[in-house]
Amino acid sequence: MEMTLPNILTWLRIAMIPVLGLLFLLPAPWANSAAAAVFALASLTDWLDGYLARRWNQISAFGAFLDPVADKLIVAIALIIVVVETPTAWMAVPAAVIIGREIAVSALREWMAELGLRSSVAVGMAGKLKTAAQMVAIVLLLYRHEFNGFPVWGVGLGLLYIAAALTLYSMVLYLNAAIRRVEGLSG
Repeated sequence: MEMTLPNILTWLRIAMIPVLGLLFLLPAPWANSAAAAVFALASLTDWLDGYLARRWNQISAFGAFLDPVADKLIVAIALIIVVVETPTAWMAVPAAVIIGREIAVSALREWMAELGLRSSVAVGMAGKLKTAAQMVAIVLLLYRHEFNGFPVWGVGLGLLYIAAALTLYSMVLYLNAAIRRVEGLSG
C-alpha cells in the first residue's frame, strides 16, 4: 500500500473514531461541541480524500476498499452515540435504517464484485445526497445545543429522516440495478 495523501486522510478518519467515542464519554460541557467538530472534520476528509485521489490520479485498490469502510465505521459509531444520547424510537429507527442499509449495500457490492459487476452498484446522485444529508444531520445531532435561536437538534433530526428516506431510495436503486445486471447474465 502506497501512503498517498488520500490514503493518509482515510487512515486519519479511522483514527478519529476512538476520539469521537472518547469525547462522547467525557462529562465536560464542551464534549458535544468537540464531538461535532471531530465528526465534521472526518466528513471533510471523506470528501477531500476522494477528490485528491481523483485529481492527482492516486486512486488505488486499497484506497477504494478502505475509504468506504472508514466512512461506514465512523457513521455507525456516530449514529450509535446519537441514539445513546436520545434513546427514543424517533432516533433509533432512522439510525437503524441507515446502518442497516450500509451493511446491505456493502454486501451487495461485494457480491457484485465477485460476479465482475461492481460498477453496476457504483455510487449515484441519490447516494451522494444521502451522504450529505446524513453528515450534516449527524454534526447537528452531536452538537445538540441551540445556536443563536437556531434549533440545531430539531433540524438535525429532520435531516436524519431525509437521509433515512434517501437511504432507502438509493438502496432500492442499487438493488434494481444489481437485479437487472444479474438477470442479464442469466438471460
